Amino acid sequence: MAKPYATEMSKLAETFTWAATVDITPLRQAVRTAGLSPLLAIGSGGSLTSAHALAGLHQHFTGRIATVATPLEAASELIETNVTMWLLSAGGGNVDILRAANALVAREPRQVAVLCGREDSALADFCRVHPFVDLLLYKLPAGKDGFLATNSLFGFTALLARAYAVEFDEESDWILAVKTLEELLSNDSEQISVWERLTTPLWSRPTTLVLYGPSTRFGAIDLESKFTEAALGNLQLADYRNFAHGRHHWLAKRGAESAVLAFVADEDRSLADRTLRLIPPEIPLARLEIPGSKPGVALAALVAALKITGWAGTARGIDPGRPGVPEFGRKLYKLPLPRSKRIVEVDGLSERDSAAIARKTGASPKRLAALGELDRWRVALNVFHKRLLDASFAGVVLDYDGTIVDARHRFLLAREDMLGQLKKIVDSGAWLAIATGRGASVRRDLRAGLPEAMWARVLVGYYNGAEIATLDDDGAPDGTEGTSEALRPLASALRAQPELARAAVQTDRRFQITLEAKRAMQENRLWDLSHQVLLTAGYRDAVITRSSHSIDIVAPGVSKLNVLKKIRECTGSAPILAIGDRGRWPGNDYELLCETFALSVDEISVDPETCWNLAPPGQRGVAATLDYLAKLQGSGGTLKFMRGAFK
Repeated sequence: MAKPYATEMSKLAETFTWAATVDITPLRQAVRTAGLSPLLAIGSGGSLTSAHALAGLHQHFTGRIATVATPLEAASELIETNVTMWLLSAGGGNVDILRAANALVAREPRQVAVLCGREDSALADFCRVHPFVDLLLYKLPAGKDGFLATNSLFGFTALLARAYAVEFDEESDWILAVKTLEELLSNDSEQISVWERLTTPLWSRPTTLVLYGPSTRFGAIDLESKFTEAALGNLQLADYRNFAHGRHHWLAKRGAESAVLAFVADEDRSLADRTLRLIPPEIPLARLEIPGSKPGVALAALVAALKITGWAGTARGIDPGRPGVPEFGRKLYKLPLPRSKRIVEVDGLSERDSAAIARKTGASPKRLAALGELDRWRVALNVFHKRLLDASFAGVVLDYDGTIVDARHRFLLAREDMLGQLKKIVDSGAWLAIATGRGASVRRDLRAGLPEAMWARVLVGYYNGAEIATLDDDGAPDGTEGTSEALRPLASALRAQPELARAAVQTDRRFQITLEAKRAMQENRLWDLSHQVLLTAGYRDAVITRSSHSIDIVAPGVSKLNVLKKIRECTGSAPILAIGDRGRWPGNDYELLCETFALSVDEISVDPETCWNLAPPGQRGVAATLDYLAKLQGSGGTLKFMRGAFK
């Protein structure tokens, strides 16, 4: 039996208190990543309103285009991989959201994020198999929703509003929103009483036209959803100006059976005043003043929609929380989406090979075949495969952040299964080397995960190859403060750039300057600012690269290739395998992955001869590294890929 709607509504205040106090560190991190790209928000049912709220918040705070899709739309349409994609689902178990998740992960966009209320859901389990997904689990205190989404919708929207406001330096707006919402959700709220009195005359008419402005749109959208799903009455939506473009004609022909509900916020009060004065006086009109400023207005409009749903239900003899579900409705709910189109196999290409070619070229194999280009890329891939399988590697050089550890959790120890693979390399008699932009923190973490007996066989190239030492060397890296003579004037010039000083944390080391954004900002902005300083100051010999989390500027002669040179001093001309995640220029693995035997676990160069990403479809980062390393086996003091690897 579904919950009575009144029971669910009684928990809204508790839900808001939870949303305003729960730890949102992972959500803020995901929002920060999302802020670098346009966004597609995906949801169904009540979560579709949350998706609209997410899209609106994203566009408001980042200035980037955001749009909304249902799971069917998201799974069916081709969408560029540079768009960040978020799925919202309270329960994480419906067939639509699961199929959409499967389709989106297979496309490998820059970010897939999932906001879900159940840790033990099928959706959460699917995301764990694809760890590059930002899985954001927030268990709501009110428990599972009834027939209509109420607390999950309100809770998720409040979480998102808080995360965007705090992450984009508008926390003062969130503090105002908390004050507004606490007043609305109190048991003796005068504003709620006024809203109820004003809307009572509307329920004598079967059709309600809802007028709204930009910041109250989410409340109108949710009202339409709830009125339709609970069969409370006919509802039509229009913003104040779109109402003027023909939609007003409904009142001319069917005014006797219609009423008007208007959401009015401060930002659209003048337009609302002029519009509502023109509504014929015989038509019932409820004007609801929505207090606060963004994002408080959006949340207040949602509260209004939730309250109005209950009042309309009482007036029309329907409990919106348990309106009754017909048998055909249960069957409809369980119908699966059409199967998403997987990467099309062309002329016998395996799914893995098809994914590798699509990543390398930015086009599907089917499209390449139509252009007459597929054979050239298939040959290049086969040559690369054969080269890898024929080689016996005397050592393996790996990037650290984004390759050995997830860049989102880069200050945690490597996973046990990853440590097991690193130990396997050393046990085989081959050399293990780490080429990283970091310093002593990597030495500490590797020592914590690898037996001391192995340390002398592990090389570490600190600060992008500026210093190279075995893991047992207590004197490396050099902890001396300040930069080398070559970088000192540049460090001062960077610190003198006003926007960089405000937006980034600058860390000066002997042979490397690192810039990390303090807050969400356009990815290219930090790069452009630092590059402009280099060019203006005339430091053309310094090298500037990007990692997964920072901009690194290194002195002339500093390169991850120095790590390869050091290994070759011990191994001679034997092949060395290089693995990293930033193989596309100006990534900090670009030079490393230009080597003959180079695999990427994420971004790749356009070179057909090397730097391929051969990971299974829908995997990248640490999962891809594990896939590669698991296919290596020891052979007479070297490592070889198993026969049939990557097929």
